[in-house]
Amino acid sequence: MKLTTFLLLSFSFTLLACNDKEKPKPKPPVPPAETTFFRGADISWLAQMEATGYVFYDENGNPSDCLDLLMARGINAIRLRVFVHPNSDKINGHCSPEETAVMAARAKAKGLAVMLDFHYSDTWADPGHQTKPVTWAAVPFAALKDSVYIHTFQTIQLLKQAGVTPKWVQIGNEIPSGMLWPDGHVNNPLQLAQLINSGNQAVKDIDTAIQTIVHIDQGNDNGRFRWFFDLMQQNGAQFDIIGASYYPHWLGTDYTVTISDLGNNLNDMVARYNKPVMIVEVGGDYWQVQNSKDLLMATIGVALDVPNKQCLGVFYWEPQGAKPWSGYQLNCWQDNGRPSPALDAFLY
Repeated sequence: MKLTTFLLLSFSFTLLACNDKEKPKPKPPVPPAETTFFRGADISWLAQMEATGYVFYDENGNPSDCLDLLMARGINAIRLRVFVHPNSDKINGHCSPEETAVMAARAKAKGLAVMLDFHYSDTWADPGHQTKPVTWAAVPFAALKDSVYIHTFQTIQLLKQAGVTPKWVQIGNEIPSGMLWPDGHVNNPLQLAQLINSGNQAVKDIDTAIQTIVHIDQGNDNGRFRWFFDLMQQNGAQFDIIGASYYPHWLGTDYTVTISDLGNNLNDMVARYNKPVMIVEVGGDYWQVQNSKDLLMATIGVALDVPNKQCLGVFYWEPQGAKPWSGYQLNCWQDNGRPSPALDAFLY
């Protein structure tokens, strides 16, 4: 071999070696960013809808899993109500701890975060109805606090046994008038706060990472929120998040009249109480598709505008609860079994 050829080959191998060394090493995969804002749906009727033969369809008319349809529209969390000893009525019953655990496990298998909503009643609890469970009706107040603790603790334990740790737990449902009347009526604010604390303690005794929520209605009404949460603060109620419902339909006005009030109230709650907020219920008339979509987009918008990501999410109440099955006007489903285009607001 000629010296010049040898030198050229040597130089070429050196360049190849250098180039090989200079190639960047593959970077490790970047873990997905932690979700800080949740787009959710209360789907508590779902199990009974399916049990009674209701079929959900995608936009092409193919039978589909309701959870898949919701997830395709941006939903990443679900909310489930819990009754104490419910009856078997398809609309007003079910939602027992055992049934709730089954649905929670199904949601978790899809990768959805889970919220529990304790009504502390055998059926609906809301500002006008906070009836004690029949088996708790005659017990003294100390035993009532114990009942709240035990029911909360045992229900979450059922979920844990099914492999689910809820991310959030609501202590009561829409309780501006209190819960478990008359003992926990808002006119007895100290007792109401103690009942909230029994539920909160049960949650924290299982897992301190689970966040607790106290929830009232009319999220646009700052005076209502200040009055109630000042009262709870003064009486020592312990919880992590302030929850709000927002239904312009029930206020008798279009959302455009009150949406700025909702945003201002959310901001004030964070600043006044140093707690994050969450819109745990919202809904619009399913016949008014564009208006409902605009409502949802505006609601998500004011939620995302709360500084420092202190609004944690927006949840639609029973979007899949189609009116032919439920009779509920503020669902977000078409009469043909397909999702309403209004739900696409959650994709933005």
